[in-house]
Amino acid sequence: MVAKPSPQSIPDTPGSYQFFDAHGQIIYVGKAKSLRSRVSSYFTKSVIHPRTAQMVATAAKVEWIQVENDVEALMLEYNLIKKHRPKFNVRLVDDKSYPYLALTMSEEWPRPIVTRGKKRKGTKYFGPYAHAYAIRNTLDELLKTFPLRSCSNAKLERHQKLGKPCLLFHIDKCSGPCIDAVTSAEYDKMVESLARFLNGDRGDVVKALEDKMAFAAKEHDFELAARIRDQIRSITKSSERQSMVGQADEEIDVIGITSDEIEAAIYVFYVRSGRVVGQRSFIFDLTEDISDAFIGDKVLELLYGDVDAQPPAKTILLPHTPTDLDLYSEWLSLLRESKVEIKVPQRGSKVELLGTVTKNATEELTKHRLKRASDHNSRSRALNELQKHLGLKEAPLRIECFDMSHLQGTNYVGSMVVFEDGLAKNSDYRRFKVESVEGNDDYGAMYEVVTRRLQNYLNERELPSDNQKKFAYPPKLLVVDGGKGQLSMAVKALEEQGLTDEIAVCAIAKRFEEIFLPGKSESVMIPRQSEALYLMQRLRDESHRFAITYHRQLRDKAMKASALDGIKGLGPKRQERLKKEIGSVNKIKKTDLEQLKAITWLPDEVAEAIYAKFH
Repeated sequence: MVAKPSPQSIPDTPGSYQFFDAHGQIIYVGKAKSLRSRVSSYFTKSVIHPRTAQMVATAAKVEWIQVENDVEALMLEYNLIKKHRPKFNVRLVDDKSYPYLALTMSEEWPRPIVTRGKKRKGTKYFGPYAHAYAIRNTLDELLKTFPLRSCSNAKLERHQKLGKPCLLFHIDKCSGPCIDAVTSAEYDKMVESLARFLNGDRGDVVKALEDKMAFAAKEHDFELAARIRDQIRSITKSSERQSMVGQADEEIDVIGITSDEIEAAIYVFYVRSGRVVGQRSFIFDLTEDISDAFIGDKVLELLYGDVDAQPPAKTILLPHTPTDLDLYSEWLSLLRESKVEIKVPQRGSKVELLGTVTKNATEELTKHRLKRASDHNSRSRALNELQKHLGLKEAPLRIECFDMSHLQGTNYVGSMVVFEDGLAKNSDYRRFKVESVEGNDDYGAMYEVVTRRLQNYLNERELPSDNQKKFAYPPKLLVVDGGKGQLSMAVKALEEQGLTDEIAVCAIAKRFEEIFLPGKSESVMIPRQSEALYLMQRLRDESHRFAITYHRQLRDKAMKASALDGIKGLGPKRQERLKKEIGSVNKIKKTDLEQLKAITWLPDEVAEAIYAKFH
């Protein structure tokens, strides 16, 4: 473990600090307005998170680099993280390569191309787009209006030598620079118009074409006017593919974020001139214990930190204010070379827009989880990793997870969800209505539910195989949602039923990174990004969902219950008829026995039962 440095040895200035392991590898990089204050905070055991404590325990030394101001500290931190990829910093899980539409401005005859990967100098990029096919369809329409060459340089040189154009020239999708059918000035003007269009400036481009069409018609050049009309239709069709989400003069980057204890999904809309001109999504591995605002900080650094990154828009919408709003506003303004505003919308259309983007982020996280859950190899690795990290005798092919739910001690319920071979087995799910516990007692409730499940198993395994039901199959691993208290109750239930050697047990803490095992004071930390941790996450989430659903059903039923329920001979139909005749439940309570017996359709014994209940 790294030794605590003397506070006097740490400068009280902005900078970046780095924790190193015993092999000299950087395992964590951070930034600070005051290095002395920030570095010292890592050695306050009562404050830091277990995950951070693990990082400090792994580290062998800590160093720091002073800089002039907060912005330089931010940029230094980003560059060090990008270079060394420390394992305890927030990391990208899937750094997908998105397609861009690019204009090769450095070439003599610039051309539009669909490209991915690293950006090149002398090329303008537009996007990114969610799908390559969408950008190719858009480009196909745009070439009808802006007939720039789309061929390779080798093909251009070949047709220049031949003195003959290719097929694209004959179908009006190329202006023919290979045969000098267009002047350099005219070609550059088309390139400029296409760039303006892709930047969202559609109004001026369409207006120029309409003026040109009107002039051609006035000069009786109806063939040219018809071609320009078709160009306007193509450009309008291309525009319709890009959704209008704001005012025509708005330039906004909208960032949606959704997260759990392990990962965060990010989705971005690039809005230019009120239209969505690009989209991007990615997944973060939350290796640190960080707030939603801190996730937003890291997203801003990822999106705009690279030298070849797309410059920030005038306005950036985030779901949470950054941890240091002034710092990030200043940094982004320097990158854009003009003022950038970071806003958290509170009302109106911007809240709806951010909600749409956040919904996309949620869907991305769901797809990411399902992709891993559906992969057989991933499930096999998850079970083998669980066996290893929890010290089990064999891979837990059947896992049962228990959770409790209640509202201030009322309608106490328990849930049991079952995963076999890493997949949920809904047919074996069970619900328990807690009977022996009064008040708010999670430990007692957990003990009752686990005991009932184990007793059912012991009873059913003695039956002939034809009569055995779902409880006859024991779990290889029994998981309880909670901490050491819930674990002790599960262990007690196993000991009383004599099943300690047959069934392994563990508890999963609310913070989710910690797994508690019987007889061990320290928690087990399952590695981040491991398949085992994903499996435990799905187990915990599913048991919680199942318990909450049952609790709500009971609560709703209790709220709908009537004082007339439970009276022998007074079913729902007679209740409704009686309320209609007398007026209300309160009036029925006050009605004397003679009046009740006077109701001709109501049997005397039912009338007496009603009177007896309320008197």
